[in-house]
Amino acid sequence: MSPSRRSATPGAVGYSKRSRLDKLGIKPGMRVAVVGLDDAAFRRELRTRTDDVAEGRPRKDTEMILFAVDATAPLARLTTLQRAIKRDGAIWVVWPKGKASIKEDAIRAAAIAQGLVDVKVMAFSETLSGLKLVIPVARR
Repeated sequence: MSPSRRSATPGAVGYSKRSRLDKLGIKPGMRVAVVGLDDAAFRRELRTRTDDVAEGRPRKDTEMILFAVDATAPLARLTTLQRAIKRDGAIWVVWPKGKASIKEDAIRAAAIAQGLVDVKVMAFSETLSGLKLVIPVARR
């Protein structure tokens, strides 16, 4: 990685100086669920911000879900995951960059079909992208 791409903040990715947890919107003590994301370094990073972390299956009134996918079929779970988040919560869908089997447009289409809207995209890591999905304000 070239020096200009290095992040000044631990946990930051790309050009941003903000930490990954800040870009994700994870606040201290927030109830978070990690579903399908096999990233031990991220889990350690997450535990510096909150101890309320569910693995694999979110608990009721989760404020944020990080949901990793590598194909479109798992996106059918968005309806179920949506039921676990608080009305003003969010689901971050994380997927591999440059993979033909999953693209941002497919995630967005699946989200809309299941009553969610996208509000933010980010580089989750050097190899993963993230799309933030929320329940539309009119339905909260």
